[in-house]
Amino acid sequence: MNKLVSKIGLLIAVFSTGMVLSSNVSAAEPISKWCAGVKIAAFPGGSPGGVFSNNVYNGIRQAELDLGPEVTYYFSDWDPQKLLSQLEEAVASKVDGIATYGYAGQQETEALVDQAFQQGTIVTTLNTALSESEFKYSTYGFGYVGAPNYSAGVALGIETIQRANLDEGDVVFVWGLKSQGGDRGQRTIGVIESLEKLGIKIVYEEINSETNSDPDAGTETFINIIKSNPRIKAVITDHGGLTSHVGIFAEAASLAPGQLFFSGFDLSPSTIDAVRSGFQNLVLDQQPYLQGYLPILNICLTKKYGFSGLNINTAGAFVDSSNVDAIAALAEVEIR
Repeated sequence: MNKLVSKIGLLIAVFSTGMVLSSNVSAAEPISKWCAGVKIAAFPGGSPGGVFSNNVYNGIRQAELDLGPEVTYYFSDWDPQKLLSQLEEAVASKVDGIATYGYAGQQETEALVDQAFQQGTIVTTLNTALSESEFKYSTYGFGYVGAPNYSAGVALGIETIQRANLDEGDVVFVWGLKSQGGDRGQRTIGVIESLEKLGIKIVYEEINSETNSDPDAGTETFINIIKSNPRIKAVITDHGGLTSHVGIFAEAASLAPGQLFFSGFDLSPSTIDAVRSGFQNLVLDQQPYLQGYLPILNICLTKKYGFSGLNINTAGAFVDSSNVDAIAALAEVEIR
């Protein structure tokens, strides 16, 4: 009995000591604008107010307001060469951090990323990964916020096959960017390979630079492809701007809602209208607002607290006529 009492007494003493120690541990107090004083160069993507890039911009602006860094914005018009030139300028300015796309390519970007980290500038990516640089510098803050692009392409391809009831020998028009740098081209490749595994025939068109920056420029291309390929059953647009113009393209080609199955990437107010009108059947939402907000948070966490880079998959949602009303209000203000 005495031994039992002794053991109980020892346990009480241990727990009591632990409680005393715990009560003496000081907790960090929340800090408003805790990233104030940090300078960041941020790349929203296309042009000011443009489809997709404006969602990213809205996310960056909210992070700037919430966290307090000083942000300089670089709009690259989806032009890889312009992006590289702006990235060089951002590195030369010796800001604390850079949140950029990787679509200019791993090899083309690598030396600038090396220079940035050597001088103490944190680089992180959004939307398009630079996997080799991330592997090299993730400990020092290099992360990625966006879709795993090949997997996202495969997912949209498979979902399109199932919902459009496609079978071997059917024809699908894929309008994409398989030649673009980073892992951006892999999304288009993922779409194509998912279709080809079923024996589906592909009519492929690379998005040219004019259409990449201004979807209206692709209207004639769309009309010609549809007229030249009357067996097309589905269209996949691997580009947020083109997806936002599906209603315009379809009407220009004298298509009725539901005549072809349209699927694509990214929400916009125009895409919401196209879903409601029956032209757009399926959208994979990458949630680009997060691709703006979270890289700023990533840089702030690394700069202030030494955290390593974040790697976050934002592409988890399919949108169609069954759920479009639930997010329409957010899409109208370009948060979703």
